[in-house]
Amino acid sequence: MILLDHRDPMPENLRGAILALGNFDGFHQGHQAVIGTAIDWARREGRPAIVATFSPHPMRYFRPETPPFRLTRLDQRMELFEAAGVDAVLVFFFDASLAEMPAERWIEDVIARHIGAAGVVTGEDFTFGQRRGGNTDLLRTLGATVGVTARTVGAVHDAQGPISSSRIRAALQAGDCDEAARLLTRPFAIRGTVQHGDKLGRTIGFPTANVDVGDYLRPRYGIYAVTGLLPDGRRVGGAANLGIRPSFDPPKELLEPYFFDFSGDLYDQEIEVAFHSFLRPEAKFDSLEELTAQIARDCDEARTRLAPLAL
Repeated sequence: MILLDHRDPMPENLRGAILALGNFDGFHQGHQAVIGTAIDWARREGRPAIVATFSPHPMRYFRPETPPFRLTRLDQRMELFEAAGVDAVLVFFFDASLAEMPAERWIEDVIARHIGAAGVVTGEDFTFGQRRGGNTDLLRTLGATVGVTARTVGAVHDAQGPISSSRIRAALQAGDCDEAARLLTRPFAIRGTVQHGDKLGRTIGFPTANVDVGDYLRPRYGIYAVTGLLPDGRRVGGAANLGIRPSFDPPKELLEPYFFDFSGDLYDQEIEVAFHSFLRPEAKFDSLEELTAQIARDCDEARTRLAPLAL
């Protein structure tokens, strides 16, 4: 798959593409419907299929004080897009020039001239341009005058209503991993580099791989049954603490997975931790012995809940 930067010239062989345009954070069922429509359209007409996404998320540009909310990193989204079957991913690196661009210029100068798209697919609530001045109606009417056909895809619904990133965030903040995974079609996963920590875990028989949570949404603090994708491609089960470690001083927010039946050095390497089941909230223990006993119980429970995965 090809990675494109919006600031670079568009390769000639990718002009005339069908473009799926949106943030697509999480690549949930609704996003999959938009991108799937673009791929189907492109294949029927023998055109390239391109996903255009934004980095950073425009909300981070306009409201930098917003608490972390991302469901996926850019590299995770790219892998998901590739697995869906797109030919290229175009990244709009969001800055002042994009934020201040009128919607009409987005259509005429960016989508039509620079990208050379033949068609664009968005969700029905997609907005763009300066002060969100553009919507799907403008994209359809103005696009038609410059050779760009626009289509929209309605929200995907379940019994509770439209599937959205906000519903997934709410599920994760409630510790409902099953609901989040159902809406995403896979478990929520945090990817990051393993850091050096205080190494207390190894002294009590539970060495952890400490990962900074970065810009990800914070799920409910507590203990989870998880799986880890290791640098060598192995997938292993484990139990993880996500939170501020109330038994230790000073508090420090970390994701700390302990992987079952694993021995090795993961420092400075990137891993991905997938959240399968919430076990319990964080708790403060009066002694190291109490903490160690509870970790052992947590690991037993995590093994039980991960058993159906046959790791």
